[in-house]
Amino acid sequence: MPELPEVETTLQGIHAHVRNSPITQVNIRNPRLRWPVPEELAEQLTQQSFVKITRRAKYLLFFTDNGTLIIHLGMSGSLRITDPQSPYDKHDHVELCFNNGNALRLKDPRRFGAVLWTTAPIDAHPLLNHLGPEPLSDDFNADDLFNLSRKKTVAVKQFIMNSKIVVGIGNIYANEALFASGIHPKRAAGKISKLRYEKLCTESKRILKEAISQGGTTLKDFVGGTGKPGYFKQELLVYGRKDQPCVKCKKPLKEIRLGNRSTVYCTCCQK
Repeated sequence: MPELPEVETTLQGIHAHVRNSPITQVNIRNPRLRWPVPEELAEQLTQQSFVKITRRAKYLLFFTDNGTLIIHLGMSGSLRITDPQSPYDKHDHVELCFNNGNALRLKDPRRFGAVLWTTAPIDAHPLLNHLGPEPLSDDFNADDLFNLSRKKTVAVKQFIMNSKIVVGIGNIYANEALFASGIHPKRAAGKISKLRYEKLCTESKRILKEAISQGGTTLKDFVGGTGKPGYFKQELLVYGRKDQPCVKCKKPLKEIRLGNRSTVYCTCCQK
């Protein structure tokens, strides 16, 4: 599933190729995504330009003068820049064609993604109005985490993956940040000290920044139309490494399920 660094990499990869160029055509090849693609989308977007493109959590926000296009990549989605004359892939569901000769295509084999339209203030949208702070902002800090966690018995991994607490720390990065911080993923959020939350905030920001930076090295894939999402190339230290030796103590890493998600950690280094 694309996580925050992959969505940010997508934003960086498409931004210069679709901003401030009028949309000449909207092709909806399959409207049956997580929610139906709005029937009025072509009417609303044709001849409009994206004056600003940003990200909130894992949502990509494309602002025009008369509303905002919201795109979520779901479990398997990707966006790519291509020639509008190039053949469609099987799972290319939505295409925007631009006056500059580019086309932006959403490919989503599992169809859990979303393409939505709103004319209301974006912060009031029901998908966005409950979200917590961005993890790379100053609003994500140890003081707030500590205060929000008091008396919470939920496992800390599930706590930091709650989008009301902080957005964008998905399963991969939760595993990695907790390992880097030396925190056991099952430890109750309310039992963790402020000092340890300071370490967790610092490591979460570092890991996310590195992932975004390394994902950015493959942005040519978006321009070339290969459809590759530009995933980061960093070597993961725990995620996906069940039974392999810990990079610190060499003991085998253990895998459990938390919140029905794969959780890998070191029984020795994480307390």
